[in-house]
Amino acid sequence: MKKVMFISSTGGHLSEMMQLKSLFSKYNYYLVTEKTPDNLYLKDKYKGKVSYLIYGTKDHFWIYPLKLIVNCFISLFIYIKVRPDVIITTGTHTAGPMCCIGKIFGSKIIFIETMANIATKTVTGRLVYKFADLFIVQWESMLKLYPKAKYGGWIY
Repeated sequence: MKKVMFISSTGGHLSEMMQLKSLFSKYNYYLVTEKTPDNLYLKDKYKGKVSYLIYGTKDHFWIYPLKLIVNCFISLFIYIKVRPDVIITTGTHTAGPMCCIGKIFGSKIIFIETMANIATKTVTGRLVYKFADLFIVQWESMLKLYPKAKYGGWIY
């Protein structure tokens, strides 16, 4: 059975990712997101199948780069522990390092650009688009920005 890692930031990105939970039963799955009070329930619901990264936001200009660097090392540790065949993500900054690590070590990368963006690229989308094995957009208008992407429709 393929090992599939599902990773996203907290909030709307996690909400989008959890729309894919019907896939969990089809794979040896593992979840990764940021540790916030709202996400702690995942550890109980999906016992042994969840890891957390440090919550960070670009709004905190000075501390964010440090958290991002630490999350890169945590991501490497999680990747080595899980060794996924496929990484599926709905973004954003939390997923970027994991996608890069996964690509280096041979995992397939599936990136689903957030439905919140109708006319602009996300920072992580710009990065991962260059090497993703499958890049999915939720708005047809986004195909102009990501011409090699596949239109998948809304995740909800």
